[in-house]
Amino acid sequence: MKFYKFKIIILFISIITICTSRALANDIEVGVVVKLGGIPWFNAMEAGITERAEELGINAFMVGPTSADPALQVRAIEDLIARGVSAIGVVPNDSEALEPVLAKARNQGIKIITHESPNQKNIDWNFELASAKGFGEAHAKLLAEKTGGIGEYAVFVGSLTVPLHNAWADSAISYLKSNYPNMKLIGQRYGVAESVDESRKTALDLMLANPNLNGFLGFGSQGPIGAGRAIQERRKTGKIHVLGPLSPGQGMRLIKADVISGGFMWNPKQAGKVFVTLANMVVQGKEISAGMDIPGLGIVNPDFEKRNIVVDQMVTINKDTVDELAAMGL
Repeated sequence: MKFYKFKIIILFISIITICTSRALANDIEVGVVVKLGGIPWFNAMEAGITERAEELGINAFMVGPTSADPALQVRAIEDLIARGVSAIGVVPNDSEALEPVLAKARNQGIKIITHESPNQKNIDWNFELASAKGFGEAHAKLLAEKTGGIGEYAVFVGSLTVPLHNAWADSAISYLKSNYPNMKLIGQRYGVAESVDESRKTALDLMLANPNLNGFLGFGSQGPIGAGRAIQERRKTGKIHVLGPLSPGQGMRLIKADVISGGFMWNPKQAGKVFVTLANMVVQGKEISAGMDIPGLGIVNPDFEKRNIVVDQMVTINKDTVDELAAMGL
């Protein structure tokens, strides 16, 4: 009799624990503020956020500003603070501009996860699916291969304040300067790669002013598309090479036509899932440790001082891979 009473008590405790865990999960709300809404890269990220939230039984959603304006991100974060969310995720347009509002959120007990901002302050964790140095160098090596290591090239970034785009640019420029002295950088870099129209216009202007230009590095998903369209217009396919991370579905035709030579990326849908996974963990007070296997990231080796988690999930974009990547909804 005592044995059965004991089993009933254990069963009761288990039911209470499960119900409490579910209740806690249902109370968790995560808002992720991205750089720009309505473009394929962040549409894929939103799909990952939604999918992972359903798997975990929590509420998570994406906020996409109408333009890549740091002030709009600040406003969106202020709205999420007022809403009382459990955690905020951010892909920053300007890391410094966000520091005060992120500090405000943390002071109110809201957890902060960032992506593409390895030196961000006032956060719980930042995560990257490729190292900045490796990502920039991979594009630089491919550009050197395509151009024969000779000529002039231009670099586009989302804006001059986007942390990771500029870190990639720094890495690529440094690599080419050290290893290919006959490759000359035109200007410094141009903050147009979050807009197809601005990238196209800038590429057209640069081609007109620099007859020896034979390469573009577009760090920002719209940069390679805009530069590619400019090259098509000027009938420079095969003479000027465009490389960079982009949405395979958006760039498929240009890649297959050899207008865009290729590039590298990671899966933005996976990044969306990781946002939700990490937010859920930190809200529940789960410690992240070296050697931990985190869904979407794998085995991690965090930088506890900088609050960075970096893994290598770089994917090659070219004529051989673009169909498969586009079929994944990327």
